[in-house]
Amino acid sequence: MAHTRTSATFPPPVMEARRWLDGVTFSDDTPLINVSQAAPVDPPPLALRQAMAEFTLSQDSAHLYGPVLGNPDLRAELAQQISTHYAAKVEADQVAITSGCNQAFSAAISALTDQGDEVILPTPWYFNHKMWLDMAGVRAVDLPTGDDLLPDPEQARALITDKTRAIALVTPNNPGGVEYPAELMLAFFELAQETGIHLLVDETYRDFDSRSGPPHDLFQQPGWDQTLVHLYSFSKAYRLTGHRVGALATSPALLSEIEKFLDTVAICPGQLGQFAALWGMQNLSQWVAGERDEILDRRAAIAEGMPALEAKGWKLLGLGAYFAYLEHPFDIASDDLARQLVKDAGILLLPGTMFMPDHDPAGKQQLRVAFANLDRAGITQLFDRLQALTF
Repeated sequence: MAHTRTSATFPPPVMEARRWLDGVTFSDDTPLINVSQAAPVDPPPLALRQAMAEFTLSQDSAHLYGPVLGNPDLRAELAQQISTHYAAKVEADQVAITSGCNQAFSAAISALTDQGDEVILPTPWYFNHKMWLDMAGVRAVDLPTGDDLLPDPEQARALITDKTRAIALVTPNNPGGVEYPAELMLAFFELAQETGIHLLVDETYRDFDSRSGPPHDLFQQPGWDQTLVHLYSFSKAYRLTGHRVGALATSPALLSEIEKFLDTVAICPGQLGQFAALWGMQNLSQWVAGERDEILDRRAAIAEGMPALEAKGWKLLGLGAYFAYLEHPFDIASDDLARQLVKDAGILLLPGTMFMPDHDPAGKQQLRVAFANLDRAGITQLFDRLQALTF
């Protein structure tokens, strides 16, 4: 096959990891613990599924094309929710609906960059961001974060060239879990504004942030939409992963460019997913609050379990949202270790090498645990197996 921009990037990591299960059998005593993917495994709550079924049966519009940038009622509701969540004023024409948050990122990058441009990604990065930049012919410039997993705006400044078009942040972070402080977010916003580039902020996991009140004040900045591109997903909050509903918020002028991408790739977001997202926002706020409490309790269980692992030489680098990001103590590269864990411990997780550029050795000591689908008993079992490891 000829060399193409698509062939230049790596295979989808979650699919790659699933192939490690081929031919492996797990005993009743040691069933598989799958902490490889950050997605709900349960369906939406019954009331939402019933509302979706009724919509499908009774409304012809459920089966037809809609506006490219999303349905007006959903755009207006999301604008209102963003305004409330961030104590700001966001208008419906600053919001667009996409077929998942990955598409929101891809659309924004396509509108902002030309082939050969650069986008700064803190490492460890979200691998689908890196993959899309590769496929778009855009150079991902890695910004190492160190042990606290927080990027440094001044280090980012040193990486900006005349080819830089954006900095992309993820908070709460995937894969690291860390919640970026409000003052750090503002520093990156001011850096982007000063240098004339865009700041992309992916807040897919914002509904599981441990902090109360607005997590940052970027939407309160005058002219925020000239610099900020905010990305969001309905998938995690309402368990709509299979319906692919995401969103972005930025200037109407940039959205008109993004509309070209969306029209060409998907024409419009799916009607059923849009209905579900709107119904969820209007009816499930208490339910989502309960889901958040459960995730925060699982996060606490990870923190409580860490001292026993630390005694074995492990380090917790980041914890939050759906993720724990660990440094392992073994003299074995994390990609080899992750494969070995499937056979030796019945654990499927992703190695840090999937979130790092090849030239950065830190990834070989790191592992990501997506713990959202484990209850406290499952987390205890996971930690027991990790403690028992010897290499």
